[in-house]
Amino acid sequence: MENIIIVGSGPAGLTAAIYCARANLNPLVLEGPQPGGQLTTTTDVENFPGFENPISGFDLVMAMRAQAERIGARLLMEQVVGSDFSSDVKKITLASGETLEARSVIIATGASARYLGLPSEQALINHGVSGCATCDGSFYRGKDVAVVGGGDTAMEEALYLSRIASSVTLIHRRDEFRASKVMGERVLATENIKMAWNSVVDEVLGVENKEVSGVRLRDVNTGEKRDIAVSALFVAIGHTPNSKPFRDQIECDETGYIIADNCRTSVAGVFAAGDIHDSVYRQAVTAAGSGCKAALEVERYLAMKG
Repeated sequence: MENIIIVGSGPAGLTAAIYCARANLNPLVLEGPQPGGQLTTTTDVENFPGFENPISGFDLVMAMRAQAERIGARLLMEQVVGSDFSSDVKKITLASGETLEARSVIIATGASARYLGLPSEQALINHGVSGCATCDGSFYRGKDVAVVGGGDTAMEEALYLSRIASSVTLIHRRDEFRASKVMGERVLATENIKMAWNSVVDEVLGVENKEVSGVRLRDVNTGEKRDIAVSALFVAIGHTPNSKPFRDQIECDETGYIIADNCRTSVAGVFAAGDIHDSVYRQAVTAAGSGCKAALEVERYLAMKG
């Protein structure tokens, strides 16, 4: 039986692994279908402390991974498909059919940004198409950008970008926001935010040059199409927490985010770290910080259990 199984290998999972390994807990990390998580698909990271120059998301995660392994963490490229947390012995079911047992578990499986699903959009992810303005907005300082969405997340992204970009076009399929009134009013009062009401993105332009050059909009009422020139498209239509294998075992909110207090979930011995329970910040550095907290909580839990 394992002392601790860490599910997920992004900044949260790997930081937890480093701390658990330093505490001589011999952690086992299940890396999942995308070792390193979403950060591996990010071209340049310039807001993670300790790096004078931008570092690729892949290189950053691989450095964390190598550090965790050097200290003593074990990593397996396995995907979790189920769990049983009904007793002191926590059970994790793998896609291979194998079941692993542990005294404690840290869930650090993250959340995936929702995209529109357009072929042109998918081709340009990390080449001007992004699901995170605070991650990538600074690369488009002084340029024209667009945001698609109508909820609070889209409002926050648009307002953040308005302080960086030359202009922000906010694209929404209806003629009124789903967002809270105060957020909507703030957006409409911002001088360099322009509205594209009753519009959807039909195509992201620039695939041939592998760089966003604009978006083709379609009016949902008239069917009329028009192109606008932008250097980036930020898709702000929500995130999906990767909590499916655990949802019937621990308390989650209505959207699937794990509910946790200081990384402690509703089940003793099961902890959550990173974007799986953080729907607000979603940054590599905050995920790493919560991985540290989860590991310290595990250490205390196991010491108390004896």
